Amino acid sequence: MDSVTSAAEDESRRRRRATTQLKEALRALSGQLSLLDRQVSARAELKDVDLDCLDVIGRHGPLGPSALARQTGLHPATLTGILDRLERAGWIARERDTADRRAVLIKALPERSGELFGLYSGMNQAMDEICAGYTEAELQLVTGFLRQATGAGGASAAALSPG
Repeated sequence: MDSVTSAAEDESRRRRRATTQLKEALRALSGQLSLLDRQVSARAELKDVDLDCLDVIGRHGPLGPSALARQTGLHPATLTGILDRLERAGWIARERDTADRRAVLIKALPERSGELFGLYSGMNQAMDEICAGYTEAELQLVTGFLRQATGAGGASAAALSPG
């Protein structure tokens, strides 16, 4: 075996190892974020799935129940129970869509949303400190990677969904 082939094989092994380490780091991050979400859910007296729905509503709302069901992967009947629970607890409001009076939009109530921001404040502060150690270009690179990874996760979830 010549030195060019050996160098290429070494580089290939290093790249596979680095890719494996990256995937392991992402799995560890996912686990820690799940743990954080469970702790936030418990403190806010929410079920984990309630918190997931509030997150989607907060990021993409106001939105209709069908759009929320699609984005969360929840069956509409299941979602109805979740929305009833969130509305009773004062986390969301259902309002008539001004463009189509037959349609309902779900919106997060800001007075309760502040509670969640407070529970996540430790993580947000830690993220600010971590990001301070990176250049703008590095942050853009990481952001691009995470967006692509999020898209891959969404595509993988869609491929596994029953409908």
